[in-house]
Amino acid sequence: MSRLADRFAALRREGRPGLVTYTTAGDPDLARSAEILVTLDRAGADVLEVGVPFSDPLADGAVIQRATERALAAGGSLRAVLALVRDVRPRVTAPIVLFSYANPLMRMGLETFARAAADAGVDGVLALDLPIEEAGPFREILSAAAVDTIFLLSPTTTDARIGRAAALGRGFLYGISRLGVTGARDRVASGAEQLVSRIRAQTDLPIALGFGISTPDHVAEVGAYADAAVVGSALVALIAEASG
Repeated sequence: MSRLADRFAALRREGRPGLVTYTTAGDPDLARSAEILVTLDRAGADVLEVGVPFSDPLADGAVIQRATERALAAGGSLRAVLALVRDVRPRVTAPIVLFSYANPLMRMGLETFARAAADAGVDGVLALDLPIEEAGPFREILSAAAVDTIFLLSPTTTDARIGRAAALGRGFLYGISRLGVTGARDRVASGAEQLVSRIRAQTDLPIALGFGISTPDHVAEVGAYADAAVVGSALVALIAEASG
């Protein structure tokens, strides 16, 4: 079993939902970004989601866009992120998932990236703008390197595409609670539970729910029906405030 599968199996045995934390690698700089990951692990994060800074983060709201800008200015890149993960891997127990747009991975070369990710200790990769219909070769290359492929599912994803993602996915599936870009919201989207139900009808893979989850009450609400809650923008905003 992969480190991700082990972690979600442990959560199910313990009867509690997990917490996935998102931070942008290199924000506010690479050294402090590494220490933030170590601190999150020690504080009890179940999965560390690490964003690869990219020049055109079209799916991200203003908070993460600004974090990406800071990370790029501080020398962030895909190779720098992999080096960062290699540095922190011996110091953390949580699985590490790279959250990236497809462009940096394709530019490096998928085979080269997969080998480098596995060597660094990456457990899973989510390429958020890679269409499920074109993901077969991507998944095969990552699987050969023993790295899980994670897919993003939205409220408008058809049942057929959910089934395809379930067949190809490993580790967990990532459901987004609402359409639009990332960012903290006042409440969890009304259709979030329905999305999780639709995904569960297709697969036994764990489901993490993100986008708009920013308070302990949100995490508790999502934890009642999903396997984990993902907190990103609210955490990134705190990092910006503390390092400003």
